[in-house]
Amino acid sequence: MRLITLVLAALLLLIQIPLWVGKGGWLRVSELEDKVAAAHVHTEELKARNAKLESEVRDLKDGTGAVEERARLELGMIKQNEVFVQILGSNDQKKESATPLPPPPPPKPVTTP
Repeated sequence: MRLITLVLAALLLLIQIPLWVGKGGWLRVSELEDKVAAAHVHTEELKARNAKLESEVRDLKDGTGAVEERARLELGMIKQNEVFVQILGSNDQKKESATPLPPPPPPKPVTTP
């Protein structure tokens, strides 16, 4: 009787192995579900980035305000007869040195042939 019980228990274990470890087993399904969830998160991040870029492109096409803002922030440009003032907050004062914006490049001389 004990031998039959051991054989049946061994067969039960052998039947369970493909369910847990096999090609379509629970472990593989769980792994694939995790990959799908990560892909969904990555897709949502890319959609948000694309929407931001699309908005920026629309702003650059429609008006000069976005172009002017970009020139000020990224290139450090200022208008003629304009004074640049930078106000440091409490967090900025703790920094050892603030990097000033570079002066705008001198205008190129216009030569007519």
